[in-house]
Amino acid sequence: MMTEAERLAAYDRMYADLLKERDKVLADMDKLRAAGRNRGTTYQQLLAQKLTVQNLIGRFEIYGIKEA
Repeated sequence: MMTEAERLAAYDRMYADLLKERDKVLADMDKLRAAGRNRGTTYQQLLAQKLTVQNLIGRFEIYGIKEA
């Protein structure tokens, strides 16, 4: 069983990981866009992943957890 401090730390880590994943996805999308490959399957998958991650980040923000 986790303590309250451990639970809070886990949420903080998860939020930080989501921000890192969002930044990586955006960078990968930029690379594909620069190469003119923004209509391919990989780009579309990254777009879906970006929307999913942004949705999760938005849920954190609803509860007052925001980017520092």
